[in-house]
Amino acid sequence: MAGRIRDDDIAEVREKAVIDDVVSSYVTLKRAGGGSLKGLCPFHDEKSPSFHVTPARQMFHCFGCQEGGDVISFLMKIDGLSFTEAVERLADKYGVQLRREEGGDEPQRPRGPARQRLIEAHKVAQELYADLLASPEAVVARQFLDQRGFDQEAALHFGVGFAPRGGDDLARHLRGRNFTEEEIVAAGLVAQGRSLYDRFRGRLVWPIRDASGDTIGFGARRIFDDDKIEAKYLNTPETAIYKKSHVLYGLDLARRDIARTTQAVVVEGYTDVMACHLAGVTTAVATCGTAFGDDHARVLRRFLHDHDEFRGEVIFTFDGDSAGQKAALKVFQSDQSFASQTYVAVAPDGLDPCDLRLQQGDSAVRELVATRRPLYRFALDNIISGFDLDRADGRVDALRACSKLVTSIRDKAKVESFTRELAHMIGVDVDEARAEIRRAAGRPADNRGAGGSDRRTPSGEAPAAAPRHQLPHLRDPRFSIERDTLKLVLQFPAAVGRTTQHVGPEDFTHPTYRGVWEAIVASGGPEAGAHDPGWNARVLGAASDPAVASAVSELGVDAIVGVDDATPSYVAAHVYRLQELTTLRRIAEVKSRLQRTNPVEHAVDYNRMFGELVALEQHRRTLRDHAVGSS
Repeated sequence: MAGRIRDDDIAEVREKAVIDDVVSSYVTLKRAGGGSLKGLCPFHDEKSPSFHVTPARQMFHCFGCQEGGDVISFLMKIDGLSFTEAVERLADKYGVQLRREEGGDEPQRPRGPARQRLIEAHKVAQELYADLLASPEAVVARQFLDQRGFDQEAALHFGVGFAPRGGDDLARHLRGRNFTEEEIVAAGLVAQGRSLYDRFRGRLVWPIRDASGDTIGFGARRIFDDDKIEAKYLNTPETAIYKKSHVLYGLDLARRDIARTTQAVVVEGYTDVMACHLAGVTTAVATCGTAFGDDHARVLRRFLHDHDEFRGEVIFTFDGDSAGQKAALKVFQSDQSFASQTYVAVAPDGLDPCDLRLQQGDSAVRELVATRRPLYRFALDNIISGFDLDRADGRVDALRACSKLVTSIRDKAKVESFTRELAHMIGVDVDEARAEIRRAAGRPADNRGAGGSDRRTPSGEAPAAAPRHQLPHLRDPRFSIERDTLKLVLQFPAAVGRTTQHVGPEDFTHPTYRGVWEAIVASGGPEAGAHDPGWNARVLGAASDPAVASAVSELGVDAIVGVDDATPSYVAAHVYRLQELTTLRRIAEVKSRLQRTNPVEHAVDYNRMFGELVALEQHRRTLRDHAVGSS
């Protein structure tokens, strides 16, 4: 419309527009005293609220970035509107009739159609889509909704509709409502090929609205087999009013309850949002055709009133498959975006909220959210699952892989409690976990761990091939009992005799020493060497690994300090100590499993392991007594 808006009409808009009502569509406001309200500034990132609104003066100001003004300038800034567009939107909202003066036309802006025209085009399109959902042509669309537990009332509540199958039905409808081709193309509703064609033709559509309730885009699902576009979902392209990285589906319905409960539930799809809201989880939102990112986090923070002084919670639901786990771990990387605590809710059978509601009812959806797990705990479980915790080297590798994650936790005051929890999850001593986390804080992330246990990256994928880790030195004091026992066997087989009949490969933790023992067994054992001068040569020949062969020759000639001729009792003392060390490792493994077992939920396993632990402790004491008696 030509002409300048009259000054008295603009004044009436300023008088009737309630600034805190307008601002609260974008920012969660809390009372700050002195008649002011405060929240997190929508114009810059901040951890503590410095954005103030004073309703009595109809003004806003941020003490952080210094943005300020009245209700009109707020809308101009937040939505990129011209002065006239902001006034027109407020006039429509508060029922002010705008009049124009002849002349003084506002200069044309070069950026394309006015925002309000794009909003109006979407409103007309959404009304058409909703009406057509009841048409005979949309029977497949209605069946799709019905099969997922959504009735007519649910479709009406969420504005779900059906895009006509004709190539240009929507385009013709919009032109009949006086929209230009430029406007409907700029809105993303119609695409330009050889001619104009409707972007979402023949699909079930969901209106995507901004926080204030204006429709700014659509998500459309494929429902016909002959749809020439194979993609299951189509979404509005980037337009002047639709930026997918800033949009959350369902936020218009959820924002007030998000602010009230300081909780937001992030799901993966449109039907999941519907299922959650209908089940009573009215804080659910979803991204629109893109992964959850930092911009989405900033949008949520404004409504959560999320800052260091007051913390809510953000709950992510993901499918239970590997893709869902990968998505959860990706979200963990941006966890620093929130002061709120972040959680993950994954149904035990991997169902998404829509299928969960359909199969198990509304209460199951509510229970899913209620039984959420901390996101960091989910990430730790995901990493730990790639390691064999029944092996000592597996526990070491798991601890190393998880320590870097613990050091990245934002709230450093909680690192100690998370350290204790990690120690419990893996089954290691808390002091050992503390030491490893301190070391992790000073080294770059490394998912390879150490040793030879089977492990995977946090995404669940096999890690890239890495250079073989250098084995510990053969003279490392940790392996002194193993070394001395093998020296006795190779140098004094007659004294050893049957003393080692209960010794096995598991008694040797160094891979090379384990190989030496296996070569000894392959050559008939110590008894065979008691009367065979060529036995050592046969042991050497049985060693296929060059490192093992080298160790055989070394151990066969390395002097045993203070021993010229080993006696059977001296040998027995070494063997008992060797077996005691094996028993101690077995005790540590059982304790680790016992620590990870819930005594109430798994009482039978817990009691069995407890009995095994008692027996092992008794066996260890017996070995110790024999070792002392033989020395």
